[in-house]
Amino acid sequence: MQEKIERLLAKYKLRNTNVRREVLSIFTKSSYALTHRFIEKEMQEDVDRVTLYRTLKTFEDKGVIHRIADESDTIRYALCKDDCQEHQHQHSDNHVHFKCESCKQTVCLENVEIPNVKLPEGFIANKHQFLVIGICSNCK
Repeated sequence: MQEKIERLLAKYKLRNTNVRREVLSIFTKSSYALTHRFIEKEMQEDVDRVTLYRTLKTFEDKGVIHRIADESDTIRYALCKDDCQEHQHQHSDNHVHFKCESCKQTVCLENVEIPNVKLPEGFIANKHQFLVIGICSNCK
């Protein structure tokens, strides 16, 4: 796992700091999207909220992670696909997210197509956020 973290930092030309390594370690251990609060609680190193926020913002800007807003406007973060890049980040990570009403976990569904949405004349879509809410396969 440490090798994967080192590769990610190098790929995105990010400084290799303790905080960045630890945040990426938390993401690589998780199969679902994480909240700022969860990441903060999981941190072994004592890190202030601003440093963690900046780390997440940097990772998002570079295409390492993407944000997901659920129906309650809670922001969660998930690792991007391997082929996601800084300036293509928003377009290559458009996929369906699923939030379980039982366990409250949100997961990325990479192989589920986003339905084609026909917008009224004059509207231009720059990004899709498609959230499906229900019961996951672990909770059913």
